[in-house]
Amino acid sequence: MILQPLTQLAQSTQNKGKTLDLLFSFKTTATTMEALLAQFTFLSNQALSDKNFDPSTIEELMKLFELEAYKSWASLELEQQKEVEEAEISMKEAEAYLDSVMDNAMEEFRLFEEELERTSKAEYDSLVQSADNARKMGKLMDKAATIASKKYMEAAMNSATSRMKMAFKGISSKKVHPS
Repeated sequence: MILQPLTQLAQSTQNKGKTLDLLFSFKTTATTMEALLAQFTFLSNQALSDKNFDPSTIEELMKLFELEAYKSWASLELEQQKEVEEAEISMKEAEAYLDSVMDNAMEEFRLFEEELERTSKAEYDSLVQSADNARKMGKLMDKAATIASKKYMEAAMNSATSRMKMAFKGISSKKVHPS
């Protein structure tokens, strides 16, 4: 593990500032927080065993903990901001897709409505034409009935007139009709 060589290096170095610099410059496999915890453990052990231990070293380490916590927090906020931006982009894409689908649906509805209107108008025109034809046929039938009734009345009148003439002829000839 990488922390053991760091601990040995820190024990051999008298200058505590250099120990911290070396510790934080050598972060190939351990994360920064793990390195800080390892250094804190090392300094805690050193404080217990060394009577001349300088507590300001731990204060420096605590400042580094605080800095790392702020970095982590800032990193999380940055990541959250990126996720929010990605979510906004996704929402805009979804809205654009929904608008596109709605526009297509409305266009299809308009075309359907126009087709329905054309069909309805054609059917209406057909019905109007049928009604006009029926009305014309009715007028023709009325005229035909009127003409037929006039002809019938003329025929009846002619028949009656001719019978009356015959009857007058019979009276003037003194013949009586057998009926």
